Amino acid sequence: MGKPSLARSLKFIVPAREVPKTSWRAQNYWTVRPKTFLILISGLFMMGIGGSMSVQSNLGNPPWTVLAQGISRQAGISLGWAFFIVSCFVLLIWFPLRVTPGFGTVANTVFFAASLQLGVTFIPPQHNFKISLFMIFCGISLVGFGTALYISCGLGSGPRDGWMIGLLERTGIRIWKIRFVIECFALTSGYLLGGKIGLGTVLVMLFVGQAVAISFTLLDKFSGRLSRNALE
Repeated sequence: MGKPSLARSLKFIVPAREVPKTSWRAQNYWTVRPKTFLILISGLFMMGIGGSMSVQSNLGNPPWTVLAQGISRQAGISLGWAFFIVSCFVLLIWFPLRVTPGFGTVANTVFFAASLQLGVTFIPPQHNFKISLFMIFCGISLVGFGTALYISCGLGSGPRDGWMIGLLERTGIRIWKIRFVIECFALTSGYLLGGKIGLGTVLVMLFVGQAVAISFTLLDKFSGRLSRNALE
């Protein structure tokens, strides 16, 4: 009895290999139903708050937040505005790559930056290592689940994900290599501008991908149950 029960439980944390087909997925990039909109915004809000927890942990930021923080310090603007500017700049790179934007692309650019700034404003910075470490892992979990939520809506990629997908389609280079180069570019540029890196940066780079994949598995199970309940 114990082993089958354990096996069933483990199925919920096995990383998925593809984006699940959820009951709330949009028919195209610009068809936005109320349910899909709420799930999209919830996902972006989670991503922003998760990112702000990494910032306020004082253990180091994710690569793109390092870049935004560097720009924020050099330009004397808020972190949210700096992240918005970074996202707009990345969107300009989409044109030569011929990547198609969607409602999710625009929402990601605006709502992620706004929720990131909201979290940084209200979550106090930490100086206790244990609390900071706890915040990092909470942030990774929120970013992972929030990313899975917004992608599952099928309303288009965020600016940084779209850049990665565009390069993949144009070059044929393996996606992990493209992502690694892009993340290194953001991390190096941000560090030179004064962004903070540290243990938290390493932890985010190591675990956020797995957090997204496990969240896809959870969403697949959850969406399937919702569909079955609606039919009963």
